[in-house]
Amino acid sequence: MADAPMKRIGILTGGGDVPGLNSVIKSVVYRSSEMGWETLGIRRGWKGLTHVDTAREDGGGFLRRLDRVSTRAIDRTGGTVLHTSRTNPSSMSRAALPEGLDPSRLAPLEVGEDRYDLTPVVLEHLERLDVEALVAIGGDDTLSYAARLGREGFPVIAIPKTMDNDVQGTEYCIGFSTAVTRAKELINRQRTTLGSHERIGVFRIFGRNAGYTAWYAAYVTSARCVIPEAPFDLDALATILADDWRLNPSNYAFVIASEGAIWSGGAITEVGDADAFGHRHKANVGEALAAELKRRTGVETVHSDLTYDLRSGDPDALDQLVAITFANIAVDLLADGQTGRMVAVRDGNYDHAPLPERALGARTIDVDAMYNMARFRPRYEAKLGSPLLLGPAAPG
Repeated sequence: MADAPMKRIGILTGGGDVPGLNSVIKSVVYRSSEMGWETLGIRRGWKGLTHVDTAREDGGGFLRRLDRVSTRAIDRTGGTVLHTSRTNPSSMSRAALPEGLDPSRLAPLEVGEDRYDLTPVVLEHLERLDVEALVAIGGDDTLSYAARLGREGFPVIAIPKTMDNDVQGTEYCIGFSTAVTRAKELINRQRTTLGSHERIGVFRIFGRNAGYTAWYAAYVTSARCVIPEAPFDLDALATILADDWRLNPSNYAFVIASEGAIWSGGAITEVGDADAFGHRHKANVGEALAAELKRRTGVETVHSDLTYDLRSGDPDALDQLVAITFANIAVDLLADGQTGRMVAVRDGNYDHAPLPERALGARTIDVDAMYNMARFRPRYEAKLGSPLLLGPAAPG
């Protein structure tokens, strides 16, 4: 006897928001409706599946019914209509647990001191909601939990998004093109101020473990950049920027710094409480680097944070194109019975890959092939035969 046709899928967004998420949501809903499936929106990322009240129509604020009418215009704006969180159901503190959880269930769920794995609760909620498969949109943290659900046997398709572009197994993540486009616009706009005041500028960009956003922004602005993959010589950078400043008729220079960049022998501390995936904020490398450059060059130096501006607002054309295409491929995979996969771009082509495991860490820049450490610049040579987005989907 053939399996009964699928009736309902769920969709959620987790981690930081990026432009293009609403385009994915709309396209999944539209294509699913053509398949005869209902799409249930899970609000606030994985928290929606730990905290949902399955007895209520709105899930206690964690569910949103999605159809072609309610999603018709959502792709015209950024952010995510499903909202988001950084919840990790496999490692939740007691304070983060849902209030209605039966205390007698806690002992079997405990996985460490003040840590609980609510995966059995998530699976129960999915069953009660009649969700037969899940589309999870997120970065490496969000998708690492999607991989966990896949190992538990629940059908999951992942769609990668992050302005850091550092998810293993894909050359492109939704949000990346908009971030680089915005960085280019903001940097070029601030050149006039740097020149008017004859300063050295330091532009800080997101990128805790991978320097893709800084590298690509430098590539399209002909700039210097420092990235987490390559600890740099601070004196050498200061010398080069001082020369740039002196040789520039407008007497300015600048460098783009990933938030995780570090100079040799230096240390950027982490501050604040760890999030659900164990990450703490990096202290501001832009401030520290600007102060060190001023001390070494004697030139007035200023830093500018290009962080949340890059993930805000509506997506550019490339992000919207990829978001729509990723969504449709995700539904194709579900219709074909292929789950436990992530939609991807590989060798410049649309493809799919295994769900990324957290142990793999972030996808990082191939320093030897892509970065000139002596000049603090992207390499522009020897690109014949490279994919459009230049970097490989995975190391090696």
